[in-house]
Amino acid sequence: QVQLVESGGGSVQAGGSLRLSCVVSGLTLSSRCMAWFRQAPGKEREGVTAISSGGSTTYADSVKGRFTISKDYAKNTLYLQMNSLKTPDTAMYYCAAANFGAYCNLRGPPNEYDYNYWGQGTQVTVSS
Repeated sequence: QVQLVESGGGSVQAGGSLRLSCVVSGLTLSSRCMAWFRQAPGKEREGVTAISSGGSTTYADSVKGRFTISKDYAKNTLYLQMNSLKTPDTAMYYCAAANFGAYCNLRGPPNEYDYNYWGQGTQVTVSS
């Protein structure tokens, strides 16, 4: 059974930092594309960043230079380091995994239709 469990969300003031974690079971990070998405109230879910099995990455323009995606193979855990947080970063953040062997499109922000497994989300709230 595949499970993705996010943690690390919380409330922070603008300019602050948070690190999100996504512990994965039932599949291995080393063999597939992984991503972070977010959804703010009243808005559609948007792709934030993705990382291929080989470690190549892509980011949405709104987070470039501030967010960093990484993974720990030994812990089978995906991370999202978020620095210089802004109020528009307030959202529920989800990690997602693509199917094994699926093409990892890194030509832009991740597309939710390319991902098959999802976590339950962790809330990030940034106040001014």
